[in-house]
Amino acid sequence: MDRRTMLMSLLAGSGMLAPQSLPAEESALAQEPSKPDPSLYIPRAHLVEERKFLHDFMDEFPFVDVVTVSPTLRITHIPTVLDRTAGSYGTILGHISAQNPQRVTFDGTHTAVIVFRGPHGYISPTWYEKTDVTPTWNFSVVHASGRPKAITDKRETRELLARLIAKFEKSVGSTSYDFSKLPDSYVSRMMEGIAPFHMDIEALEGKFKLGQERTVGDRRGVLEHLQEGAYRERSLYEVTDAFYRTVPK
Repeated sequence: MDRRTMLMSLLAGSGMLAPQSLPAEESALAQEPSKPDPSLYIPRAHLVEERKFLHDFMDEFPFVDVVTVSPTLRITHIPTVLDRTAGSYGTILGHISAQNPQRVTFDGTHTAVIVFRGPHGYISPTWYEKTDVTPTWNFSVVHASGRPKAITDKRETRELLARLIAKFEKSVGSTSYDFSKLPDSYVSRMMEGIAPFHMDIEALEGKFKLGQERTVGDRRGVLEHLQEGAYRERSLYEVTDAFYRTVPK
C-alpha cells in the first residue's frame, strides 16, 4: 500500500474523511471489516491451522462458550452445529434463551468469540525422561471469531432446531425421538423461547498444547500415564448423581 492510500484509509477510518469522497477502490477498502484481533496467546509449537482438523475438533466438541464484551461482558454455554461449507471458514449456528440479554449483540456488528474445548489434564514432571522440569497442564481449544447475526425467519429457526436435535440424538444413540412429527403449535412455542443465531467465522485459532514439541521419550511417558488414568474427572453421570442427592425430594 502506498503512502497516499494508507493516509486516505486512516482518515476514512477516523471519520475525518467520508468514504464516498474516496475513489471507488479506496472506499471499498476503507469500509471492509478488519479481521478480528487474536483472542488468545498461541506459541508457534502449539499452533494448529489446518482447517479440516479444526472443523473435525469443533464437530467432536460442540458444546461451547459464546463470549461477547459489548455492551457488557457475557458468556453463554450452549451446544452448536457447524456448517463447514458456508463462508470463508464455516458458519456456526446455535441459540440462546430469548430472555438472555446477550441476544442484543446478535446484530452483525458485535464481535464474539466462540470457544470449543477438548479434554485437559495435569502433566507431572515424573512422566518425562528428564524430570527436572516444571509441571504443566495439557489442553486443546479452538477459538472461532465473528459477528453473530440473529435468525428471524421461522423456517430457518425450525431447520436449526432440527439439525441440532438430529446431531445430538444420534450422538447418544437415540432413535425414537422424531422432531419432525411434533405438532406445529408445540414447535412454535418452543421457538418463541429462543434467540437463534448464525455466525460466519472470520478467524479460526487452534491451540493444542499437548507436549508435541517434547522428545519422543517424553511423549511416550505422557501417553502411558494418561492411559493409566490414575487421576480423572468425574463423568457427567457421577456429577449429576451426586448433585441429585443434594436436591430435596
